[in-house]
Amino acid sequence: MDLENYDKLRQKLLEVEQWPLLYMYKFIVPNIDGNVDAVKDLMPANGKISFKHTNNLKHVSITCVAVMQSADQIIEITYRVALIKGVISL
Repeated sequence: MDLENYDKLRQKLLEVEQWPLLYMYKFIVPNIDGNVDAVKDLMPANGKISFKHTNNLKHVSITCVAVMQSADQIIEITYRVALIKGVISL
């Protein structure tokens, strides 16, 4: 995710008039090298996480719904997850 995408995300989040916000993270993660655990570890502690594997088990869809306090908090997690090789943010 490049900086322009973070700016767009920040703008959309700042349009929300009520915080805290129930936010849903969704990622497609290659099921290699501990990537699934790495993404899971970055999710908010208060989040409800669900997983769905592809039929061939090569990828895992990770969804996390959590109450977030600010746009910057959401972007920080999204940025950290994006650093994991092969992860796709939805």
